[in-house]
Amino acid sequence: MSGTTLDDYTGRYASRVHGMAQSEIRALFSVASRPEVVSLAGGNPYTAALPMDELGEMFTRLLSQVGAEALGYCPGQGSVALREALCGVLELSGIRASADDLVLTTGAQQGLDLLARTFLDPGDIVLAEGPTYVGALGAFQAAQADVRHLPMDDEGLIPAGLEEGLAAIAREGRRAKFLYTIPTYQNPAGVTLTEERREEILAIAERHGLLIIEDDPYSMISFDGTPPAPLRARAERGVIYLGTVSKIFAAGLRLGWVLAPPAVRDKLLLAIEASILCPSGLTQEATLRFLTEMEWRQQVKVFNTLYRDRRDALLAALGDYMPDGMTWTVPGGGLFIWATLPDGLDSKAMLPRALQERVAYVPGTGFYADGNGRREMRLNFSTQTAEVIREGVRRLAGVVASDIELRDTFAEGGA
Repeated sequence: MSGTTLDDYTGRYASRVHGMAQSEIRALFSVASRPEVVSLAGGNPYTAALPMDELGEMFTRLLSQVGAEALGYCPGQGSVALREALCGVLELSGIRASADDLVLTTGAQQGLDLLARTFLDPGDIVLAEGPTYVGALGAFQAAQADVRHLPMDDEGLIPAGLEEGLAAIAREGRRAKFLYTIPTYQNPAGVTLTEERREEILAIAERHGLLIIEDDPYSMISFDGTPPAPLRARAERGVIYLGTVSKIFAAGLRLGWVLAPPAVRDKLLLAIEASILCPSGLTQEATLRFLTEMEWRQQVKVFNTLYRDRRDALLAALGDYMPDGMTWTVPGGGLFIWATLPDGLDSKAMLPRALQERVAYVPGTGFYADGNGRREMRLNFSTQTAEVIREGVRRLAGVVASDIELRDTFAEGGA
């Protein structure tokens, strides 16, 4: 019999599979991608802004010159030439690195998965901002980690909250394996850790022997001046750094990297060989040529101007349409705004009504491991024009207003 919904393999799965679930973003894709829906739910860079004709010529040269090599296997650590070029990119942020300490990965997401498999046993504690990147939660939960969230405000992770979190874990007679953080233009909150707090967080971590995993996909997507230097630029010991070309070139190439000490690097290489043998040679060669043959820094400026205008359009629309009691962050870079609904509203419960009104967002619960985030939502501004963003916010504001009216009606009835 075909088409059954029963799972004949339930008793055969590993225990870690039971903690794996589809992310709320992925679950939205089939609906949010419909042309009649204004999607503020995605996180894609606007690749249509790339110079496609020049890229086509670059790929033609690539295939004609080194196609046979690029289409074959390559070393597990990745191309030496590309790793050296990426060290030059890192220098722009103040990070001194050796190509030997870079491990190329299939996107930064694979770097997260490799680090989770390298460091985490079932039940190990991971500290992370609340909210945090949904892909990181997926990697940590697949490793059966116990994710504990730390509080943030508009200046990023709160150092006192980190101290309190570490003290609480110590009272349990345990230690955290590491702190996972996105200090610059955080996904999903859009906030940036201040200079002063960066130094405080590093000092706390050193005092407690706490490893930091710094995820830095957005720091070059900057609108309001130069962002603070990464944690890894301030401390070479105790910080493992994740990067990607997804936001400055193309997410579809799936190329990222991990900058790690030699001992960690060697274990990551073993994990890469066990999972994919090696990263894509074609992707590496394309990225190398983008960084060495094209005006990539000018392209980043193009992205930044485009995204700043769209951020401003989203902020303006929120200010014009949203009712009293709703708040939101004002990001200095990145791709997201984090909005908080008025008291008594639930972003997850509201989503079906928003989709009926042909607008999509990501409910805040997807960015927490503990069920929090009911009043919160992530709004993306990178892929839609200013006019479409404004229309999407107008539709969303109507849904919010209806839910406020419904809330007030029930409150009056209860009285």
